[in-house]
Amino acid sequence: MFNCVGGFYKPTGGDVVLEGHPIAGLPSHKIALKGLVRTFQNIRLFKSLTVVENLLVAQHRKVKSGLLHGLFATPAYRHAEKEALERAAVWLDRMGLKSVANRPAGTLSYGHQRRLEIARCMITEPRLLMLDEPAAGLNPQEKIELQHLIDRLRREFGVSVLLIEHDMSLVMGVSDRILVMEHGRPIVIGTPDAVRNDPRVIKAYLGEE
Repeated sequence: MFNCVGGFYKPTGGDVVLEGHPIAGLPSHKIALKGLVRTFQNIRLFKSLTVVENLLVAQHRKVKSGLLHGLFATPAYRHAEKEALERAAVWLDRMGLKSVANRPAGTLSYGHQRRLEIARCMITEPRLLMLDEPAAGLNPQEKIELQHLIDRLRREFGVSVLLIEHDMSLVMGVSDRILVMEHGRPIVIGTPDAVRNDPRVIKAYLGEE
């Protein structure tokens, strides 16, 4: 589903609409420009680049200084680079990554890599953040911290969050509405309390005696 919404696959039917505008079939980079960004279940970072360099790469669309400006390090280019570094510093602080800013991303703990991936999305100022199994590979304490982080991003930055996740404590803790699927088909949508007590969900995931 995420691959269809995010432009990696072209849906064979139905519509994908973002804030009233159809986006089905658009390439992923154009969808990102419209404010929809995503993480991946298997973290995708530039692992040989430093943490701060990963955040600078994510801002390439914002740095509109042009090739010639970059080649000759014009004042416009230096100003754009300075702003990009300042934005990166802000997000390093927000995500608790300042102490590892100059380390290669591939040397970070799994939890820190996940935070960097989310920071790389958030620095683009998205309207919709899609998280693909963000709790995968995290220890219990990191999952608690992730829940607090998602709550804070929604509250402070007004970003909508859509996540696919199998960790039910995280899902129940951060979600306003939950869509439960079985074998690729939706079986119920509702609030956490409604979903938790729905007999169809209990049957699908816990079985019947």
